[in-house]
Amino acid sequence: MSRYRGPKCKVCRRENEKLFLKGERCYSQKCAFERRSYPPGEHGYGSQYRRSRQSDFSRQLRAKQKARRIYDVSERQFRRYYQIALKQRGLTGFNLLQLLEMRLDNAVYRLGYAASRPQARMLVAHGHFDVNTRRTDVPSMTLSPGDEITVRETSKKRTFFKGLKKEAENRTPAEWVNRNLDNLSGKVVRLPDRSEISGSLDEQLIVEYYSR
Repeated sequence: MSRYRGPKCKVCRRENEKLFLKGERCYSQKCAFERRSYPPGEHGYGSQYRRSRQSDFSRQLRAKQKARRIYDVSERQFRRYYQIALKQRGLTGFNLLQLLEMRLDNAVYRLGYAASRPQARMLVAHGHFDVNTRRTDVPSMTLSPGDEITVRETSKKRTFFKGLKKEAENRTPAEWVNRNLDNLSGKVVRLPDRSEISGSLDEQLIVEYYSR
């Protein structure tokens, strides 16, 4: 299954939760979830008032889909991450979330250099960042503690990056990265803890989904 390229606001409405896929717009009154907080589609309106029992499979599927949509990865990618997490030591669900967090596009977002993960993905794909002084345009690149991310010198001349420092000052970076706004760079200092990953994600349900 390819990546979803339709309206992102419909994704939030389907998951009945803000996933912050459109950056600053999600914090404003223009957010579609604020105006229509019910599932999209012909049968969406009024379904929030129905009290039908949700099956175990449905809860597992929704947990998996929510994580997939938050990190903007395809089903094939997500399943591959799960297989890698399964082979690692420790809790499979937590390993999976750490793998997703250590993606390059997510690290750029966590540093505050992008308003949303989709925007971070686009910036990385356009080759605006160096990782350990080497240019990369692969959003799914897995980082390790000690890796350094820097905006390329040629990219700093662009209008977007000229105003990035001011915008990034209003965004708090994650605790597992160090940010240097003076030269628009950052460094991964350690792996993220579970408390530093979205609490709305239920990794146990994801593991149950793939363990069927």
